Amino acid sequence: MSYSAKVTLSLEKKFVASRQHLRPLVVLSVLLCGQLLLWSSAPGQAVLNADGPGNTYELINSVFAPNGGDVVEHPECVHPEFGRHIAEVWDETLGEYVFEFYIHRWPDNDRCINFDRQRMEIKTYDQSGDTLIGVVGETVVYKWRFRLAAGFQPSTSFTHIHQIKAVGGDDADPIFTLTPRKASPNRIELKHNNHTVVTQAPLSSFLGTWVECAESLSVGSNAHYSMTIKRVSDGVTLLSYSSNNIMTIRPTNTFIRPKWGIYRSLLDSLSLRDDTVRFAGFAIQELTSTGSIEEAGTVPHSIDVRAYPNPFNPMTMVEFLVEKEGETTVEVYDASGRSVATLYRGWAAPGVRHRTSFDGSRLASGSYLIRMSSGRTTRSVKVILTK
Repeated sequence: MSYSAKVTLSLEKKFVASRQHLRPLVVLSVLLCGQLLLWSSAPGQAVLNADGPGNTYELINSVFAPNGGDVVEHPECVHPEFGRHIAEVWDETLGEYVFEFYIHRWPDNDRCINFDRQRMEIKTYDQSGDTLIGVVGETVVYKWRFRLAAGFQPSTSFTHIHQIKAVGGDDADPIFTLTPRKASPNRIELKHNNHTVVTQAPLSSFLGTWVECAESLSVGSNAHYSMTIKRVSDGVTLLSYSSNNIMTIRPTNTFIRPKWGIYRSLLDSLSLRDDTVRFAGFAIQELTSTGSIEEAGTVPHSIDVRAYPNPFNPMTMVEFLVEKEGETTVEVYDASGRSVATLYRGWAAPGVRHRTSFDGSRLASGSYLIRMSSGRTTRSVKVILTK
């Protein structure tokens, strides 16, 4: 176990030991080598988070292919000397491990099947289970964060970083794609049926910065679809689209599924370079036909707290999200388990990212635990104050 992981575990144990009178919490705990995450899983929801270097493909498959199988589409058949084309790396801005996808202008291709394009994507598929695919009558919500490299170079053709694909029947064209495109100026497009650009935004707003994407759709021929992308640092909306009368599955299709990664044409290879995209916090939530679009729009990553920058000196922004409306407390504890600051105490609305700040100017350098409690659910993140 790494030193930072031991410090986090020690902080958590000391906090719990100092508050034995609290009711036991039934939570899922994941230790992320420097960050302790706790959440309560919602019914019909799958969450994929990076947990540190090693066994990355196995981690992805354990969530997106829980019944067995391989959902990672990579170019290692032609480029084995590079190794795996997804790594789990520490991101200083988010203060957590994230997935970093790699693609090389040469020699990467599309799984040694197609040579005019290249692909490094993860997906769900027919064996993934009902929760991870969408069929007619269901509402599905996808949420994730991503960051394009500062000098990311798209093609004049396609450079998809996200797709909603149909399976069965007429499934050659994706239903929706999120596509950076080389133009004057470069832009990012949301396309429908691989032909119609329904909205777009300047690509420059996305480069080198973390954004959070929320996408919801009801599966049908004349259905609801929406996508909103916000900048993580300040919540500013960079791209938004919504329609209540749009095709989200064709009559001949069996189901739809999501894909994330880098899938780009090589017909304009001189416009490309070796590139990376970082992803974090994949969440898939399925609602039955009895659910509503309004419900889907407020489905959070269950419960969430994060701080950025991390490490920090002396200020860090703390952002938190709750699953249900109710009494919420956000406190800071030192290494001895002593409360040193209360950042928030009161009622918090669900599905809204609340923000506050932590000023460590009067505290000593070291590790601190920011702990959010809402109802019976708790989540913590370790932060490091450097002076």
